[in-house]
Amino acid sequence: MTLQKGWVADDLKNNTQWIHTLSESELKDIEKALSRARDAGETFETLTRENFHLSSLKPTFDRVLNELENGLGFYVVRGLPAEKYTKDELRLMYWGMGKHLGTAVTQSNRGDMLGDVRDFGVDTFSKKGRGYMSKQHLQFHSDTCDVVCLMVLRVAKAGGLSRYCSSIAIHNEIESKRPDLLEALYSPFYMSWKGQELKGEKPYYLQPVFSKEQEKFASRFIPQHIIGHGVEHSQHPELPMLSALQKEAIEYVELLANDPRFYGEMMFQPGDMQFMNNHVMYHSRTEFEDFPEQDKKRHLLRMWLSVPNSRVLNESMYAIYRKRQPGDVRGGFPCETGELVFETPVITD
Repeated sequence: MTLQKGWVADDLKNNTQWIHTLSESELKDIEKALSRARDAGETFETLTRENFHLSSLKPTFDRVLNELENGLGFYVVRGLPAEKYTKDELRLMYWGMGKHLGTAVTQSNRGDMLGDVRDFGVDTFSKKGRGYMSKQHLQFHSDTCDVVCLMVLRVAKAGGLSRYCSSIAIHNEIESKRPDLLEALYSPFYMSWKGQELKGEKPYYLQPVFSKEQEKFASRFIPQHIIGHGVEHSQHPELPMLSALQKEAIEYVELLANDPRFYGEMMFQPGDMQFMNNHVMYHSRTEFEDFPEQDKKRHLLRMWLSVPNSRVLNESMYAIYRKRQPGDVRGGFPCETGELVFETPVITD
């Protein structure tokens, strides 16, 4: 049965329903909230939606959440004058706004809650490589949370174009043109934890690309984590090889995601905030070239959120999400130490 429509590139032409430019009153509200937080000595640990009060932004935040779950699946809020604030102020401000949208979850087993998306010199395809720590081209994928949020501090000298597509539209195209591949995509693949497993756990888990529950679709697609595709089978010789049909199915998803008919794209501006529902969206980024000066290098902040209006998930997604019901706090990578950090720890092989 064909799922809800999703969208294709032509649907985004002359469509601005996914962009909101902050008004003067909203900007003043953010400024006041930041000033109060600084004067009160609030920290990441103590900041709440009550003490980072943003009354004028409630309609905007409600629209963001509704569009993510019931609309296109992505939204952009822009107009924040990032150059006006220090990095520490932007970090606290962004964290405070996140409190009004949902609950942050950890982005690695080291407990980072507020990720730094910049070039750490990490190879995405290494044993523990994470794409957000590299300047390399990122394949279309989804993240390990309900909603991924990015705030742009600085853009690159060249490159770093953001691309995104509807996984619902890709599913429906496969159903129309290659229905023989759907069974493979609804069946589990062995996925590498990429070093994020807890001690005592196996370094891989099982999870399908497509799933449905109570008429709600969800896709989790990270091709560089699939053992036998992005991860060499030789790293886990005890596991079965991918079948020819599984390989073809993954390659066809990648082919469609990279087809200009299916993706939209945007070049970030400082102060942009981008939000995406990982269950119905894939995203990618082109390779970028940084400025040589340290204080000019490309830098984004990232949050992974559980949101109050999230969808029910199929039990096949349990290995990652741990909880399945709408509104559950779920996703992220379990933290080894239980100590949360608000700056990305460098991960090395």
